[in-house]
Amino acid sequence: MAANTLELTDQDFDAEVKNSDQLALVDFWASWCGPCRMIAPIVDELAEEYQGKLKVYKLDVDANPKSTSAYSVRSIPSILFFKGGTVVDSVLGAVGKNKLKEKIDQHI
Repeated sequence: MAANTLELTDQDFDAEVKNSDQLALVDFWASWCGPCRMIAPIVDELAEEYQGKLKVYKLDVDANPKSTSAYSVRSIPSILFFKGGTVVDSVLGAVGKNKLKEKIDQHI
């Protein structure tokens, strides 16, 4: 995990994501998920590229069932974009970097 990609838990979800004014990308993932491992480097690259403009988090669905359930995440990888504490967009599955950049640029 890159230095700018932060680990998120059920305990700090509200403080980090819901109470933030900055656009937040939350990658719902699991260690056993192949597609999750495929997009992990892309998520880390985006954290570097958008440093200061975007907060990037990874949330392990197995360790954090409360947040996973609260946002109805049923398949992974799921990437949710939050602004002002609410979900403004989402991407399901392992997508390319350009698709994610498109979503980020739309909401920054």
